[in-house]
Amino acid sequence: MKRTKLILRIVFILASIGSLTFVPWILVKAWILPLPDTVQEQVNEAIDYDFDGMVVYVDKAGQSPALYTAGWHDREKKIPARPDALFKIASIGKLYVAVAIAKLANDKRLSLDNTLADYFPELVGKIEFAERITLRLMVQHRSGIPNFIDNPAYWENRPNFNKEALELAIEMPASFEPGDDYEYSNTNYLLLTQIIDKVVGYNHNQFIKEEILIPLGLNNTFASLREVNIDDVMSGYYVGEEHDFKTEEQGMLATAADVGTFLRALNDGSLFEEGEQEIYSSIYVYEHTGLIVGYQSIAKYFKDIDTVVIQFNNTTNFDGYDWNLAEIMYSRIVKIVRD
Repeated sequence: MKRTKLILRIVFILASIGSLTFVPWILVKAWILPLPDTVQEQVNEAIDYDFDGMVVYVDKAGQSPALYTAGWHDREKKIPARPDALFKIASIGKLYVAVAIAKLANDKRLSLDNTLADYFPELVGKIEFAERITLRLMVQHRSGIPNFIDNPAYWENRPNFNKEALELAIEMPASFEPGDDYEYSNTNYLLLTQIIDKVVGYNHNQFIKEEILIPLGLNNTFASLREVNIDDVMSGYYVGEEHDFKTEEQGMLATAADVGTFLRALNDGSLFEEGEQEIYSSIYVYEHTGLIVGYQSIAKYFKDIDTVVIQFNNTTNFDGYDWNLAEIMYSRIVKIVRD
């Protein structure tokens, strides 16, 4: 049976690709290798594809949550990967922001139908269609506001998620008219955090802490490197560079277990008060991935097996196949969990 499945996989790959000339064989190999018996074996195997380190969290209903690690927490100091490592979760943080928006909307402290111009009239004439871009469209990435990382200047001197990043987006034309299309844009969420600041009268990170982290007992989730011991942060690497990116400020940090606890609460509804989940379901998704220099993450819940699987790995290469390999490793782990 396993041999038959293997042959079918190969046939499917060849049929999909159509030509062997441009086959990324490293991906083919990662996909068709026999599936190991355990998650730990699969995590160990991932390191053979030049990932420096990996942390995986599995929370399957009826079983105790489990953590698996392989590779390095810090390869220079030869510190093995730690299950309790803090990791830069990048765009997974958008889930927390979207929850905060849903809670504020439910409390009538903001309206999803209000526009960007209602909150920041000074952006009229700077961001196209500011008078027509609603908060709902921003949460859903349907605003047309360009992604500041698509500005070439971003990669020449990467700014933090602040005024400098917003200026990069302001320099660019709208990607489309509000509501006409979908385009993932970090600028949307940069602006949404600033709107939360304005609405609550203090920093959005404190609001997220009060409304999400504390109620769920997430004591290992943080807004900034300033709040943590740097030795607890998993090192982050970019292929071809010796530099360790863990000392760069890049947003939220959390352990895999904390992200897993949050994701389960998000999906089972225990995170929400009455009325909040209905609003959230109308505006955003229940899973996410994250990718910044040195850090890749995947956070998903599988309803059919009532299981949360979180995967962190600390090696990136935007010009290579690292993301594809990470997804393949993740899919194989999920298959093992299903069995």
